[in-house]
Amino acid sequence: MRNVKKVLLVCLLLAAPVMTAGAQGILIVGDSISAAFGLEIDQGWTALLEQRLEQQGVDASVINASVSGDTTAGGLARLPRLLEQHGPALVVIELGGNDGLRGMPPNNMQQNLSAMVEQSLESGAEVLLLGMRIPPNYGVRYTQAFEQVFADVSDEYDIALMPFVLEGIAGEADQSLMQSDGIHPTAAAQSQILENVWPYIEAWLQP
Repeated sequence: MRNVKKVLLVCLLLAAPVMTAGAQGILIVGDSISAAFGLEIDQGWTALLEQRLEQQGVDASVINASVSGDTTAGGLARLPRLLEQHGPALVVIELGGNDGLRGMPPNNMQQNLSAMVEQSLESGAEVLLLGMRIPPNYGVRYTQAFEQVFADVSDEYDIALMPFVLEGIAGEADQSLMQSDGIHPTAAAQSQILENVWPYIEAWLQP
C-alpha cells in the first residue's frame, strides 16, 4: 500500500505545472524613457522586449505602467495598486530622471525608491533597478549624489542594478539617438536600450 501511495505521489508531482519566471508578469514602472515619449508605443524598448520574449518562446507578459514626467514619488504612489492588480514576478523600476532634472533632494529620491523596492519584495516579486544620470551642469556634487542613490538602494536590498539605462545613447556623437530636446531617445535608440536591459532580464529568466 505504501508503494502505491509513493507511486501516486510521484505521478502527482510530475503532473503538477512548474511555474517559471517566464510564465509570470514583468511590471515596468518608469517615466518617459519607458513610456516611449515622442514615439509610437510599439517603437519603445518595452514593446521590443515583449517581442523578444515572444520570439524566444518565453511565456511572459510585459505590463508597461510608465508615465511620462513621473517622479519617484509618483511611482511610489501608483505602485501598491499596480502590484495588487498584476501580481508581477519582476518589477523593473526606471524612475529618478525627473527628480534629478527638477533638482529634488537625492535623499528624498532614495527614500521613495527604497519604499518601492520594499513593497515589491514584500509582494513576492524580484526587482531590477534601472539607473539614470543627469547633465553635468547640475554640478559635480549633485550629479554624484544623484547617481550614488541607485547604487545605495541596490546594495541595501541586494537587487540587480543596470547603472545607466541610456548607456551608449546619451552623450554620444551619434545625434540620431536623441531627440531634439537632448533628453529623450529616438526610435533608433530603443533597440540599444533593450540591449542594455536584456542581460538582466535574461539572468532573471534563468531557473
